[in-house]
Amino acid sequence: MNSEIIKHNLLDNLNQDSDTKSPQRFPLHLVLDNVRSAFNVGSAFRTGDAARVEKIHLCGITAYPPNKKLEKTALGATDSVPWQYHSQTIDAINQLKAEKIPICVVELTNRSVNFWEYDFPQPVALVFGHEVTGVSDKVLPLADSFIHLPMHGAKVTMNVATVLGITLFEAVRQWNQKT
Repeated sequence: MNSEIIKHNLLDNLNQDSDTKSPQRFPLHLVLDNVRSAFNVGSAFRTGDAARVEKIHLCGITAYPPNKKLEKTALGATDSVPWQYHSQTIDAINQLKAEKIPICVVELTNRSVNFWEYDFPQPVALVFGHEVTGVSDKVLPLADSFIHLPMHGAKVTMNVATVLGITLFEAVRQWNQKT
């Protein structure tokens, strides 16, 4: 019973803190290129809310609100994170490039660097791809840079929502260190 009271008091404090914090967003755009799982998309919204991203670009077959599966994991974050749907990922990339936002594809390629060694520019668009096939071949040539997470296990990939969270918070960590 005591833990329940503490939990509620902690949530009240968090809500009060969020009211006094600046609503300023980090200059981070997330581009989801044909992410097939609505649950992963919902997780991207929750993580995007936690990091106060500028916008999420939902592309191709990627689920977009309203969607019950997406909402199940987003837990209302679709209301607090700006988003836009694009039928083609290339349209989102071209829009971002027109705004002079560098495009960084999160994908293991022969050009990708370890994300620990990458200096995240401000602003930046991080592109994440399909859970099985990755970022589409049509999008790869449009990238300004490529990063990957080092894999130390038997598998060479991780869940897209997990990679998104790790990458997103590394960018925020770097930017916070510079201020």
